[in-house]
Amino acid sequence: MSPQVQRTITPIDGSVYAERPLASAREIDAALERAAAAQRQWRQVPVGERSAIVRRMVAWCAAHADKLGEELSWQMGRPIAYTPNEIRRGFQERALHMCSIAESALADVRVEPKAGFERFIRREPLGVVLVVAPWNYPWLTSVNAVVPALLAGNAVVLKMAQQTPLVAERYAEAFAAAGLPAGVFQYLHLDHAQTARVIADARIAFVAFTGSVPGGHAVQRAAAERFIATGLELGGKDPAYVRADAPLAATIENLVDGSYFNSGQSCCGVERIYVHRSVYAPFVEGFVELTRNYRLGNPLDKETTLGPMVRADAAASVRAQIREALGKGARALIDSKSFAADKEGTPYVAPQVLVEVDHGMKVMSEETFGPVVGIM
Repeated sequence: MSPQVQRTITPIDGSVYAERPLASAREIDAALERAAAAQRQWRQVPVGERSAIVRRMVAWCAAHADKLGEELSWQMGRPIAYTPNEIRRGFQERALHMCSIAESALADVRVEPKAGFERFIRREPLGVVLVVAPWNYPWLTSVNAVVPALLAGNAVVLKMAQQTPLVAERYAEAFAAAGLPAGVFQYLHLDHAQTARVIADARIAFVAFTGSVPGGHAVQRAAAERFIATGLELGGKDPAYVRADAPLAATIENLVDGSYFNSGQSCCGVERIYVHRSVYAPFVEGFVELTRNYRLGNPLDKETTLGPMVRADAAASVRAQIREALGKGARALIDSKSFAADKEGTPYVAPQVLVEVDHGMKVMSEETFGPVVGIM
């Protein structure tokens, strides 16, 4: 029986960019067994040595950032003008900061003495940590769990989103080049049902998940029988408030970027804006002016500033929210026809500004995860 295959469809042109077999039950069992065995040795390695290995891994990734960035553009559609900086800036900065504080953060904490006792708090490794990472910022989100777990003496199994499987593979290359002992970091290509079974496995001690609210519920259900801890970073409907005394030009620039960067596909992106009535008109005018400057198109073109959404069905959901809002009385301030790449049925969606909105509209009450913002 041939193994099941996961396919990564690039949003650039709809072609198959990567194809990987899903792990078999035997491969999953072997990986977890290797991780558990490797972790028993890894926990004995001094924190300083763990940190040095992580630093070498980060250096490898930074040295290959252009290649990794191009792969990322192909996998999920962010413009190549930005993708290398996910590695060079956010990923590298966070990882190196965690390395710099690891020894002090993991040191014993002395507590108030008591006669006859030596009292302290010691942080012990948990064991094997499963990291389930998303496609929208795959390097930036995964590093938040992969690096601290390893620094603390745990082994890591990374399950990367189907859209960005090459990120997991590049991690493995980087750790191998850095000299990490075999088995301490591994990745598995899994579907949702397989992921739930791995979470339920007794060899997994902790699950770090970044993704949607329904995904978070699924992780909690899978972990509930075992009472293991989970770390969940989920979606939301992030608001911004513009006060009357806000420096308008800087505020507009910041919120336009916060609304549209990564085509709005950010769990911390700005999705709705509340503006003090005294500056509402100039704020909206300036916001629209900057929005019209975006260049929607092929993310491999260095002049592109807004790429496609990750999939055509995701784009269809965003367009549906816009239509629903317009049907309930909202007004669109951007003519999507001025963005030639915006075509129904494709992942390419023009940025949109909606006014005269209210909280009865999904665009103001439910996560949009696209290049649309409502302003009140």
